[in-house]
Parts: sequence; C-alpha cells; structure tokens
Amino acid sequence: MSDEITYELASGVATLTLNRPDKLNAWTPAMEVLLRQLLGRAAEDPAVRVIVITGAGKAFCAGADLSGPRTKREPPPADAPTGDFEQRYSYLLGIPKPIIAAINGAAAGVGLAIALFADLRYIADSAKINTAFARRGLIAEHGTSWLLPRLVGPTNALELLLTGKAISAQRAGEIGLGTVLPSEGFAEAVREVAVELATWSSPRAMAVIKRQVWTDLSRPLGEAVVIADREQFACFGSDDLKEGIASFMEKRTPQFKGIGQ
Repeated sequence: MSDEITYELASGVATLTLNRPDKLNAWTPAMEVLLRQLLGRAAEDPAVRVIVITGAGKAFCAGADLSGPRTKREPPPADAPTGDFEQRYSYLLGIPKPIIAAINGAAAGVGLAIALFADLRYIADSAKINTAFARRGLIAEHGTSWLLPRLVGPTNALELLLTGKAISAQRAGEIGLGTVLPSEGFAEAVREVAVELATWSSPRAMAVIKRQVWTDLSRPLGEAVVIADREQFACFGSDDLKEGIASFMEKRTPQFKGIGQ
C-alpha cells in the first residue's frame, strides 16, 4: 500500500502525491494512515521547508473509495483527543511548516476536506470542487463546518454544504477558496511558489506565523496582540532574524537555518 501516496523531496519542498490515478485518487483507510506518516516525516525533517499535497493523473481526490468492502463504523471513542490540532485532519494545521494543496483536478468529499486543512490552495482552472456530503446522506464531516465558513463566509459555505453541487475552479476562486492557475503548467507553477517560500522565507518565522493564524481564530484580539508581542521579542534572539537582515543588506539569497528561539 506504500505506493498509494508517493513522497519526493527537492529544493526544500516535500511533495506528497495521492497515487491512485485509475480511481481518481479515491480515499482509502490505508491512505489516511500513510498521509499522517508522511506528513510526520516531513515535519521532522529539517531539510523540508514547505509541503505540497497533490494528486496523480486527472484528479486531486474524488472522495472516499466506495467500491471496496464496507466496514462497520464505530462511534468515536469516549477518550478521543479533543485538541484543535489533534483531530482526524485538523492535525495538518499543527504541522509547523506551510502546507500547499495543489488541486490539479476534481476534489470532493474527504478530498476537499484535506485540501481545506492546507494553509494555501492552488486550483487548476479545469478542476471541479464539491463537498458531496449532503448528497450521500452525510453531514459536514471532519470539521468542515468550522473551517469552510472561515475561508469563504457562512453563506458560501452553506451553499456548498447544503447543495453538494460541484462548482468550477473559477467560482471557487471568486469565493476565496483558493488561487486559480492555468491547468497547463499547473504543477510547475505551484512548485515555483513552494520553492520561493522554501528559499526566501524564514522557516522559523513561517512556523510561528502559521501557529498565530490558526490559533488566533479562536482568541480574543487583545490576547492575540499580547502573544504577537512576545513572539516578536523572541525573534530578536534568532539566527534567522540576523540572517534575514544580513541577506537583505548584502543583496543575496538568505541561508536560513530555522533556529534560535
């Protein structure tokens, strides 16, 4: 099952490719386990600055694989983790590196949920997006009822969730779901963005900024400002700040190490 998601590292970018193109990368339990393992590997590897998740072939992920044997679903255990970044897919928000969803084709159901929990979304202009849940007799799974309104607003979120209808990449871009790019050269364009982040942005700063954005969504403004002041003070002792200033003054590419707390 290890080839259902491939892993490639180059130029500071780890690319995870959902690899069941003949099934439109339909999601399986094995893929869920493997994704978490590979994201953990990328999170721990200091050579990885940015993570890209994409799909092989014509689709990003067409949702759960309904063709396989159906297993009995059990209710969530009473001792299930309750932390914001400990849930089934919300753990992506807790990974201290930017995650880019490169939506190269159809994204539906759980496939869309995974993309929503990325930090940035780029969408090929030929892609179709839909939640699908209501049309399968399901509710807004995996925390999408929390996240989607924060990304596109309550009205747009409810339209997507209640109708379960597919929308075009252009419509997805209009409502703020992601940035639309031409299908031709799509993978290369997303990779260019990822390499630019990996090269020019401090890994330490990116980790802190990501944590700030996702945790501040549930904080009062005053508390967010106090924490930002503390984080800013901590920057002053970091090697990345010194290198950021030096590289700017010397007009050269920075050599960030991501250390110095």
